[in-house]
Amino acid sequence: MNKKPITITDIAKRANVSKSTVSRVINNTTPVHEEKREAVLKAMKELNFEPNIFARGLASGQSRTIGVMTQNIGTPFYDSIAQGILTRLTTSEYSPIFADGRWKAEAGIVAAETLLGRMVDGLIIVGSRLTEQDLAALENRVPIFLVGREVDRWERRCLFLDNVQGGYDATKHLIDLGHRRIAHIAGIKDHQDAIRREAGYRRALEEAKIDIDEDLICEGSFDGQSGVEAIENLLKRDIKFTAIFAANDMMAFGARLSLYRRGIKVPQDVSIVGFDDQAESAFFTPPLTTIQQPAHEMGAVAANAMLSMILDEDYELPKLKTQVVVRDSTGPPR
Repeated sequence: MNKKPITITDIAKRANVSKSTVSRVINNTTPVHEEKREAVLKAMKELNFEPNIFARGLASGQSRTIGVMTQNIGTPFYDSIAQGILTRLTTSEYSPIFADGRWKAEAGIVAAETLLGRMVDGLIIVGSRLTEQDLAALENRVPIFLVGREVDRWERRCLFLDNVQGGYDATKHLIDLGHRRIAHIAGIKDHQDAIRREAGYRRALEEAKIDIDEDLICEGSFDGQSGVEAIENLLKRDIKFTAIFAANDMMAFGARLSLYRRGIKVPQDVSIVGFDDQAESAFFTPPLTTIQQPAHEMGAVAANAMLSMILDEDYELPKLKTQVVVRDSTGPPR
């Protein structure tokens, strides 16, 4: 049986107050005498009435929602950031709405417009390939905060990690173990994180006065299959290496699989370092040495900043850092 929706008229009759009083209680716009307020709340409970968030938004000028545009839902690092955002907003008056921007700028624009069409009060953009022109157009419409990406002149509105330092630390760890032939599986060639992690790899080799062999650098795409293909390509070309630095854990997993298929042992024959420290890395065989990123904390900080922006409050962004987590996938070369 279809039931008619409960209206403020029904609540007003049950509470014996005016419709305007009910409206003021629901939208919390102006003070209401405590006795009348209690009567309205009691009537709402008895009638199982849930306020329509969009209707409240029209009355208050806010929807009490924050749009979150992620980059490629299902990617462990970005999903961890999203979880941090969700955790922080759970303790606030705001709810998140998620949309997936995928890897392409065009998809990001569609996702952003979808969220803005839902009357969000602010927009958190995780990663994304949106251009600076796209971002400038969006910021004229709602407050925007970027997480996991650096953009010039957005210092107070973006949170990112030093990926150059992370790439350097990963490579330096292998160099300190005695490795000199270190392969690098890079990420998507025009992706900011991939570019900077490769720059860190190159800087560590140069600092150690190790010649950079371009044949040891393979382009990947941040997924496991590209890690498999990178190692297969190196082996087919008979390019010698004793260690691998993969620009994320997924490609490190793929590299490990390729070595396993060839009977090459880790770390006895080849050491592997990943990047992200996703949850599965500790249960890898052998457990993966990797660069840890505080993804969940990054999401919480981004949510905090967005709430402050909406409320026009000041805020400080902490200096978050990467760190090497040493496990069993690395050791000295034979």
